[in-house]
Amino acid sequence: MVITEELVLDALQDVKDPEIPVISVVDLGIIHSVEVDAQGKVLVRMTPTFAGCPAIGHMTSDIHTKLGEKGMAQVEVQVMYNEPWSTNKITPKGRQVLKDFGLSPPPPFDGLLTLDVLQNAVCPNCSSNNTFLMSTFGPTACRAIHHCRNCKETFEQFKPL
Repeated sequence: MVITEELVLDALQDVKDPEIPVISVVDLGIIHSVEVDAQGKVLVRMTPTFAGCPAIGHMTSDIHTKLGEKGMAQVEVQVMYNEPWSTNKITPKGRQVLKDFGLSPPPPFDGLLTLDVLQNAVCPNCSSNNTFLMSTFGPTACRAIHHCRNCKETFEQFKPL
């Protein structure tokens, strides 16, 4: 088997974020790069969503397991902290997966995060933007709690970073 970057990225679609088990590490945008050398050794570089992310060890282990199941025996995973992750790295597919899961995807933003971007979220249930921020503290560090004035549902938003 010839191991290619595309083959590795396809296999990484099976590696899910343990806190949001419907989104892959690829669609979450935490895979920084994939390299395959002439001997078939795979180097995966990933950037955590934040420096203290408790799921990094689990995801690193899962990457080794999933790639090993695909016949990639020589795998190295490097966790990078020199380039911060941003929610702008979430793929369009990843944003849809978050919405379908019931989380309001973070809006893309240019430049600095403004209070408006942080406070406003689109309701994943009815797609209304008539919502308000209830708490910046959700069940995990990357989520906030919002409420929709239209459908009256409370929901979580994946915080824009």
